[in-house]
Amino acid sequence: MNKVMSNKWFIILYLFPAFFLVAVLIFIPLLLTGYYGLMDWDGIGEMEFIGLENYINVVQDPRFWESAAHSFLLALFSTLSLAIYLAIAMILASKIKGADLLRKIYLIPMLLSSVAIAQLWIKVYNPSNGMLNTVLHWFGVENPPLWLADPNIVLYSIFIPILWQYAGFYILIYFAALKNIPDTIVEAAKIDGASPLQVALQIKLPLIMGVVKVTIVLAIVGSLKYFDLIYVMTGGGPNGASEVMASYMYKLAFSNNDFGYGSSVGFMLLLITLLVTIIVRKFTASKEEIQY
Repeated sequence: MNKVMSNKWFIILYLFPAFFLVAVLIFIPLLLTGYYGLMDWDGIGEMEFIGLENYINVVQDPRFWESAAHSFLLALFSTLSLAIYLAIAMILASKIKGADLLRKIYLIPMLLSSVAIAQLWIKVYNPSNGMLNTVLHWFGVENPPLWLADPNIVLYSIFIPILWQYAGFYILIYFAALKNIPDTIVEAAKIDGASPLQVALQIKLPLIMGVVKVTIVLAIVGSLKYFDLIYVMTGGGPNGASEVMASYMYKLAFSNNDFGYGSSVGFMLLLITLLVTIIVRKFTASKEEIQY
């Protein structure tokens, strides 16, 4: 067996299916996207090579940078929300009564499709008979906001269901990391007189900081390429107030039939996401890891 596994041709043979799938499903589509961005193409007819014109237009396109700002704002909210998820996970990991039931409840949004969640929250935000405005009417608010029609608040209204959708995912990650901390470490801190808050911030948090850094990268990268729920709820409206980079790309390529320009926007989205990932990984990299 050792002789077989030391043969480089057997190693190549075993690795080839994985490399083939990665190439076909990831690298080749990425290269084609960059190539299509060099074309003037409606997605059906003949392509006309126009060089870097689409990419130059993207850099000069205020709508693109506005959608990019919305994506980065979502990334900021997603990153800040991790503190709430971590606090909930710490409470659940502290062996409170009903923790198992609460953990299962938090996972429910993960079982629903983004389209179903979007339809649910559209009903919640309905200005005439939605649950949210009905509650506000009970409290005496005569003119509640038009949550999905007001350009000033529509973006924040959409952020709420997005953060709710992924709450269970991050809570589960943090919960699993916290449960891996040996009880002896926590008990020793309590014997030394540490309060629950001190145990959480000075004992548990440093021990799972590696996991926290991974979730920060996941939250930021996932937010920059987010699309489905926003597109279903508002389509990027009203008047582009909730447009993000992915929805802007989709609208250009499939609604405006400008596949070449849409591809250039998609490739720019890839480059921005890659650059942000490198920057975040650099700032969250640690020289030493706490062992326990």
